Amino acid sequence: MGSVGMPELIIILVIALIIFGAGKLPQIGENLGKAIRNFKSATEREKIDVTPKKPEEISGENKQ
Repeated sequence: MGSVGMPELIIILVIALIIFGAGKLPQIGENLGKAIRNFKSATEREKIDVTPKKPEEISGENKQ
């Protein structure tokens, strides 16, 4: 599979223009940008350690 080049992007933009109209495209772009920013900030903020714990560490947590 190849990558998406400039001709493909132009075709996608023309189809979006036909479907949504010129008035809605800026609003759709703005909402898409906000969604991407929110997703990036959420993934960077929530770093969860998924490393398995050793049995000693698990039993040590129960004693506290």
